[in-house]
Amino acid sequence: MPDAGGASALDIKFPEKLQFLFSPMRYKVAYGGRGSAKSWGFARALIIKAAQEKIQVLCARELQASMEESVHRLLEQQIVLMGLGHLFKVEKMHVYSNTGSVFSFEGISRNVNKIKSYEGVDICWIEEAAKVSRNSWNVLIPTIRKPGSEIWATLNPELETDEAVARFIKNPPKDCISVKMNWQDNPWFPEVLRSEMDNMKERDFDEYLHVWEGHCRANLQGAVYAKELRNALADGRITRVPYSREAPVDTFWDLGRRDMTSIWFAQRVGLEYRVIDFFEDSMEHIEYYIRALQGKPYMYGIDHLPHDARAKTIGTKRSVEEVMKAAGRKVKIVPKLSIADGINAARGIFPSLYFDEKKCEDGLQHLRRYRYNVEQEGALSVNPVHDEHSHCADAFRYLGVALRPPKEKKKLNLWSGEHDGSSAGLGWMR
Repeated sequence: MPDAGGASALDIKFPEKLQFLFSPMRYKVAYGGRGSAKSWGFARALIIKAAQEKIQVLCARELQASMEESVHRLLEQQIVLMGLGHLFKVEKMHVYSNTGSVFSFEGISRNVNKIKSYEGVDICWIEEAAKVSRNSWNVLIPTIRKPGSEIWATLNPELETDEAVARFIKNPPKDCISVKMNWQDNPWFPEVLRSEMDNMKERDFDEYLHVWEGHCRANLQGAVYAKELRNALADGRITRVPYSREAPVDTFWDLGRRDMTSIWFAQRVGLEYRVIDFFEDSMEHIEYYIRALQGKPYMYGIDHLPHDARAKTIGTKRSVEEVMKAAGRKVKIVPKLSIADGINAARGIFPSLYFDEKKCEDGLQHLRRYRYNVEQEGALSVNPVHDEHSHCADAFRYLGVALRPPKEKKKLNLWSGEHDGSSAGLGWMR
């Protein structure tokens, strides 16, 4: 039992390998496969600390659409199992202890301004940290700046290129302790999970290595652009790509309001297409994105928008297209294709693309995770999974459609009608 945190005095079961959580360190990371008790142990350590002293804890993740997606329920369960219910008050949005400790729960990528307001945090715990983007880390880390504050992270590594893997596992900072935990490190590993693990080991050994042993995947199963991204990396086309002041920068958009708005930035220089930047945000009006573009040091060409940019909003009775033209932007609506034709267009242009490895890192991570659902007997779904990676991938499809060679345009079944007011034009208000 941990001595520094006083858990032994409380006589609480605790994973031996997580003893480091009770010693001071700026970054504390546990990674590995399923059944290791990582999250279980982190929750218990925070509960023990909150029962003994007043601390402010921020429980964060990349995306959190509801409290059900947070660790709120896990903390509640562990408080009960530890027999400490009399010391805590669990409410819908927060957890409080009798020492004055407070647990808050937030998604990072869609609440950037709110995250920046958490200045008095003592401990920030990021669950499913493999999904946290470079931009989100760059927002979160400077926010947790109280003297002696700590950043805790738990993750099941997925890809070698994940920002958390690079930041905390492959090249950790000096003030970081990073521990691998698998099912063998959990003395309370249940038999029901052992049976599930053994079945997977026999059925799909590679998947077993990822899920239960914490190995990174080479590629996500069903990844749409796996081959193209692998070739781009092998060819040296994911590298430092300078901005050329001699060529205009075109932008390629997918619009969302509650969902993400994603924007790729690209130049044509000779026979190359240079993808020099990527930007995304959510819960903002179109004027915010126009200001964001104006704040970048680029000479712009055309803003390529999806067809739903023609839909008029209820509040302003103007479309995104109209607002951007009024702001002096040069706008072009990308022809509407099927998702499959759009992906084919993007694949066709891929060998000509050079990506800036730093400015496009978040966008590239989305593309690596954009995938078809793998169904029975290895069959892939007709269309890719719609999730947090889809908006970036949709903007990338529009880039492919807009930049494909002229003769390729004739091969594809283009949609040339105007917006008819149907549900297809409501993407901005999703």
